[in-house]
Amino acid sequence: MDDQISAHQEMMKQIVCVAAVILWIVTVVAAGWLFVKGWTVKGSDGRIEILLAPVERDQILAEMRQLLKAVDGVVRGLGEPQPDLKQMEETARGVGMKMATDTEPAIMVKLPLPFKQMGMSIHKDMDALADAVVQRETSQQLLKRLASMTARCTACHDMYRFKAG
Repeated sequence: MDDQISAHQEMMKQIVCVAAVILWIVTVVAAGWLFVKGWTVKGSDGRIEILLAPVERDQILAEMRQLLKAVDGVVRGLGEPQPDLKQMEETARGVGMKMATDTEPAIMVKLPLPFKQMGMSIHKDMDALADAVVQRETSQQLLKRLASMTARCTACHDMYRFKAG
């Protein structure tokens, strides 16, 4: 009788282990799928709508406005006869990777992978722009860097829109 109980207990342990492994695999696959796809739907205008809470949408749009203001600040600096290089560096660095690390993980999960990649590349490039200002690259070189960044901004805005729900 003890052998039957022991065999039954062993079989139950195996079933629980298999169920745990299957549940773990399903969780990893679902998390991976969500990390890549984000919380998105096809929009009526052909773009992908990223579904966010209103406060999350406001936070992402505020970050985009800060990036645009930084681009404007650098362009204005480049238009001056004697650009304030320190101000231009600080402006670009202020929206670099330090800014990106402040994004809440709950929002990052909802963003599709290509959106996250473009956003991170912009933040990295802003740090590189700040370095280029310090290294005294020419105005033309700095404008080429900015043109590359704004091209990605435009591409992103052509692909995505936010929908607060």
